[in-house]
Amino acid sequence: MDEVIVETAGALGRLRLNRPKALNALNYPMVGLIDRALDRFAADPAVAAVLLTGEGERGLCAGGDLRALYDNPTEAAAPFWRDEYRLDARIAGYEKPFVAVMDGITMGGGVGLSAHAAHRIVTERSRVAMPETGIGYLPDVGGTWLLPRAPGELGTYLGLTGAQVGAADAIHCRLADSLVPSAKLPDLVAALAALAPDAGDDGVRGVLAGFAQDPGEAPLAAHRAVIDRCFAFDMVDEILAALDADGSDFARETKTTLLTKSPSSLVLTLCLLRLGRASPTLEACLEREFHASLALLEEGDFREGIRAAVIDKDKTPRWNPPGLDRVDPARIASWLESRAEPVFAKDRTGAV
Repeated sequence: MDEVIVETAGALGRLRLNRPKALNALNYPMVGLIDRALDRFAADPAVAAVLLTGEGERGLCAGGDLRALYDNPTEAAAPFWRDEYRLDARIAGYEKPFVAVMDGITMGGGVGLSAHAAHRIVTERSRVAMPETGIGYLPDVGGTWLLPRAPGELGTYLGLTGAQVGAADAIHCRLADSLVPSAKLPDLVAALAALAPDAGDDGVRGVLAGFAQDPGEAPLAAHRAVIDRCFAFDMVDEILAALDADGSDFARETKTTLLTKSPSSLVLTLCLLRLGRASPTLEACLEREFHASLALLEEGDFREGIRAAVIDKDKTPRWNPPGLDRVDPARIASWLESRAEPVFAKDRTGAV
């Protein structure tokens, strides 16, 4: 079975993630298959646009293959993340219109493949999230570039809590562009396939506009004032104190959620989100994420998070340290240092 179905339909180059039983979780071979397909589509003058979808009705992609990282961390992690992040950056700057359909579950690595696309579609079934702090990890695949560019502190909230959002919130948080009902997706694909080879982004936008519907009010908008006020701090303990002081049901529930996450991952993630807000490029964020990811796998809570969620499935991770008051800032700072060959080459100024 091909784990990525690569095909051409009319003027459309199609990428269909094909591990439906695993919620299309992304593994290392799939990264290479997608990259080579992008080479092929870029060179084909008959291809007007590229479309990414997931097989099955449960989701586009639930994230990376965590079991592979757990079973073989030393050999698997660095090559996988390096090539995955290069692919995410390539999608962000792809030379032809790239359309991603974020139908159903779209999390972690699935966000990396889709939220950097030029045209990002959600449906009424979409559940979009970066839930990594709950497994002792960080919102990678360019999450520290995307999340700080959401309005106010919404991205900080999503990155720290790992909250799942639907179509309206995904659009409101600038992780997606438009809502197309799932029942209309076959018609959308047909319309994109009928584009002229030289349609360009304007042609794609015209097709999408014909299918897009009003997503309605974003539920997170009702909590925007609390989120902006409480998540404006640069220290996690200050955020928790602000939520405690707010006293609303939403604030209490949010604090309870944060206290279940890896303390070290919360501190690291907040640091990376703040650095990402000031970063000039997506590549700079991906580079930081790469080295921090290796650190979390080597000496952080990531392996314990995978164990609790995927291996033993006991849902009771034993974080080390178990509380924020014992997180060592010097240790967190060391996780931002280079640990392997870089993902992206540096120019003469040192920028990536």
